[in-house]
Amino acid sequence: QFLRLIGGCDLNTQFFVYPFSAAEIPRGDRAQEHIERYYFEFEALKTAGLNALVVSGANPVFPTLPEESFWMPLCAVLDWASVHVTSTLCACLATHAALLYFHGIERQRLRTKRWGIFRHRVNDDHPLVQNIEAHFDVPHSRWNEISPTQMRNVGLRILAESDDAGVHLATSKDGFRFVFFQGHPEYDHNSLLKEYKREVNRYQAGEIDNYPPYPDRYFSETDRRLLDNYAAVVKSQRTAEARLVAGNFPENDLQVDNTWRDAGRMIFSCWLGAVFQITDHDRRKPFIKGVNPDHPLAEIF
Repeated sequence: QFLRLIGGCDLNTQFFVYPFSAAEIPRGDRAQEHIERYYFEFEALKTAGLNALVVSGANPVFPTLPEESFWMPLCAVLDWASVHVTSTLCACLATHAALLYFHGIERQRLRTKRWGIFRHRVNDDHPLVQNIEAHFDVPHSRWNEISPTQMRNVGLRILAESDDAGVHLATSKDGFRFVFFQGHPEYDHNSLLKEYKREVNRYQAGEIDNYPPYPDRYFSETDRRLLDNYAAVVKSQRTAEARLVAGNFPENDLQVDNTWRDAGRMIFSCWLGAVFQITDHDRRKPFIKGVNPDHPLAEIF
């Protein structure tokens, strides 16, 4: 999904992408085979350098992030990036991990899952949001959040937030070395649909007690009627026979729109464009001569 955001950038330059995963993180056989075949080694990338870094999210297993198997390897990557990378973009869970590691901010558990499409407003005259509409949509899908107050208390710059969904986009105090997403602008049009279908399947299998609610502001009224009819049959009796009566989940009959793609691409383009202007041609050096690491955008904006 992030590769599609990169591919959609409106920049007249060539990008080389180096996917990697820390070797210390335990993987299943199939995942490990894929990593060994297609991914680069982090130690080699540390030697060669990176101009920009995207740290993607993951599904947490434990109540606290330091209990996760990825915690220590992730902290090592963040430490290295803070010194050697022009700008690091953290996505959702990676944002929560980075803010806990660097600032001691504990994410807060939400009473219900925050998922759906939420309207956000631009809060700051910052290069990352200077060319987008004052209000734009972003998908969210999470059980935890870091609040605007928590972010402002440690000096982060909040660039976009929602009255209903909280902060989507923020940066480190310097305005650029770290960029934080709590939303998911990388989501495809059907990403939330797949999550919803997965939860319906879990209900049918008896893994959860309550039928899942709809993601907010995602399905049209027409789609909801189709899904209501399907849910009525499934909820009548959770048995194999009931599932046969309900038929297949009607995902091919649903028409979900992607209202967030353009804003996501614009922010990503602005981010990579700014990196391009201040990074050094030597990937081992984060900045060209004259850039102040404490105010890296000062010379160009």
